[in-house]
Amino acid sequence: MQTQTYQVKGMHCASCSSVIEKTFKKVEGVHAVEVNYGTEKAKISYDPSKTNPHDLSKHIGPLGYSLEVPSSAEEMGMSADEHAAHLGLNQSKKEKLAEVADMRKKVLWAIPLALFAAFVMGWDILAEYKVVSAMSYTLKEFFHHLLPIFATYILFVVGKPYLLGFYRFLRYGKANMDTLIGIGTVAAFLYSFAVSAFEDVLRPFINVDYQYYDVTIVVITFITLGKYLEARSKIRTGDAIEKLLNLQAKTALVLRDGKEIEISVNDVNHGDFIIVKPGVKIPVDGRITEGESFIDESMVTGEPMPVQKKVGDEVVSGTMNESGSFTFTATKVGSETFLAQIIKMVEDAQGSRAPIQALADKISAVFVPVVLVIAFLTLGAWLIVGTQYLGFPQALSFGLVSFVGILVIACPCALGLATPTAIIVGVGKGAKEGILIKDAATLEKLHKVNTVVVDKTGTLTRGKPTLVDIQNLSSLTDEELVSILASLEKKSEHPIAHAIVSYAQEKNISTYDVSGFEGIQGKGLRGVVKGTEYFVGNARLVSDLNIQFDAVKLNAFTSQGKTPVILTTKDSVLGFVMVADEVKQESKQAVSDLHKLGIKVVMITGDDEKAARYIASLVGIDEVIAQVLPQDKLEKIKELQLQGRIVAMAGDGVNDAPALAQADVGIAMGTGTDVAIESAGITLLGGDISKLVKAIKLSKITMRGIKQNLFWAFIYNIVGIPLAAGVFYPIFGWLLNPVFAGFAMAMSSVSVVGNSLRIKAKKL
Repeated sequence: MQTQTYQVKGMHCASCSSVIEKTFKKVEGVHAVEVNYGTEKAKISYDPSKTNPHDLSKHIGPLGYSLEVPSSAEEMGMSADEHAAHLGLNQSKKEKLAEVADMRKKVLWAIPLALFAAFVMGWDILAEYKVVSAMSYTLKEFFHHLLPIFATYILFVVGKPYLLGFYRFLRYGKANMDTLIGIGTVAAFLYSFAVSAFEDVLRPFINVDYQYYDVTIVVITFITLGKYLEARSKIRTGDAIEKLLNLQAKTALVLRDGKEIEISVNDVNHGDFIIVKPGVKIPVDGRITEGESFIDESMVTGEPMPVQKKVGDEVVSGTMNESGSFTFTATKVGSETFLAQIIKMVEDAQGSRAPIQALADKISAVFVPVVLVIAFLTLGAWLIVGTQYLGFPQALSFGLVSFVGILVIACPCALGLATPTAIIVGVGKGAKEGILIKDAATLEKLHKVNTVVVDKTGTLTRGKPTLVDIQNLSSLTDEELVSILASLEKKSEHPIAHAIVSYAQEKNISTYDVSGFEGIQGKGLRGVVKGTEYFVGNARLVSDLNIQFDAVKLNAFTSQGKTPVILTTKDSVLGFVMVADEVKQESKQAVSDLHKLGIKVVMITGDDEKAARYIASLVGIDEVIAQVLPQDKLEKIKELQLQGRIVAMAGDGVNDAPALAQADVGIAMGTGTDVAIESAGITLLGGDISKLVKAIKLSKITMRGIKQNLFWAFIYNIVGIPLAAGVFYPIFGWLLNPVFAGFAMAMSSVSVVGNSLRIKAKKL
């Protein structure tokens, strides 16, 4: 059994995935298949002895789809990693960009034509009601000679996907939104073409003054515009993987045969000794054999403070060496590395099926055949029954008018606009509020969320060390104490030192010159300020100096996750400051507002449990899961989902990327990494978690608007189809003229757009 994931070409609506799946499942040798419209990929498990990718592609070829079967790494002369990068980033992304560019070009050509058609349609309708004077004969003839040309271009060039949807329905019985659009626009076009081509022949039988080229033009243009906007948002699907791949070092400095040589990271072998200099990314996973340094592991842990690493400690690929040089032996290379595993987890989570189906596509599967049956039955009824009471020309005329009227009024312009217009307005309103929404599926899923999982660092907290407390144990003023500390710490590159110096600068506290400066490895530093020798460091430094110090108060602070920096002379401790990652002001209110919405809040962090629980107590978190690795975060998300919870995950680090991708809705802090942002469906600008509450409210408002839109879209059909069919003609003499059918169709679109625009005025 073999399982592979392939790019699918030709997918352009949500129901395409189900059509492809059903087709593949009928192929001998296929055991399982999962097609994801969001990523446009198919994950197929098959027996290679019975079928292959090329054979599978042939089965969906007649439906307008194909599998992208890439050349192997060997055929392309690439390493496995280079091959994966090429396929994932270059090939598919270039094709998608080209596809979107083509759609954009078609939309830009179509919009002026649609505006012109709408203008002509509006003039005809207003003239019918004597609101404006009728067009002059010359102008009318000019306009009505242009419209067939415009309609032909729109239908056969811009509307090609919808023609294919019509064809698939006729050939395979597969109905979707494209089928509806295809039938309505083709019917309007063919009727208009027949009338314009055989005007003199048809004039004795039907009214030849009515043509519906404008219907074809306007409907296809608006629907294509919505498709273009959708495709443009989907183009960024692979950006998370791209950002992750860019985190990886391209080369490694390896010690071989006693010489330092720089090689590609793909050529690193198990057991190689790798030299890492300051400011360099660690190329692969390994264990330090010589030297020590501070390493920024924020992509792994999410914690902002670099971690001291010494002989025997493990290092992971993609992390950044801050200071010092060291040598380590490679233990995991290529696809085994931590970073490679994160990439795989993100790919798997993104490629899994979203539990969402387009409502309009589900309805259309029944709606299309019903409308067609009604249209043909109506035509037949007029010809059979109508001729008994009316002359044949009149019965035929009424029958054709009813037939076209039904198809025109059933034309799914409003149905097609119901979702995209609400989504466009909702996403636009979100952007103004600092809430960036990646796609419509995310916005739709968000309103169902009942559990929010949050990372600690950078989400609930600011994400960088800050001086939060001063404990003065001497006769010095607090300002003098900070001044001495900052004077010494400004010579250090440690993040904690930066926090103290930044505090002094913010408070305009002056510093002094330092002489005899010396770093004390792993403990702190010393220096002489204004003739007095001072020591700055941790509790071990104080212990080494044999100074008596009551650590009870210190322990109370450290249990809260704060880091102490002690100032002492040779004789006594002068005081200490506490450095910590501060809780954001808005975090407590945000958690409270989430509770009001009936949403459970869970904190998942790689940080110490005491520190995590202390932060949780400050903001009112329901549940705390601490000291977890990135893969554990992803598993916790899966556990909650298996319990039937709809989970939103909020985070800001690379370590959060797999969990963000796995969650039903991933929410990234705008102050976080690009990878987290690209892995998430929603980004909160400024890292303000209170905007999450607004995002959920926006989702609820938008979904309510979509449901209202769908309701009004169908009301027109429910009321208009019987009227167009002539049901009321025997009783009241009412028969819906296709002009009014076109007007009703247009008004249904106007009502849908108008209702969507109401979202702008809603308060979040």
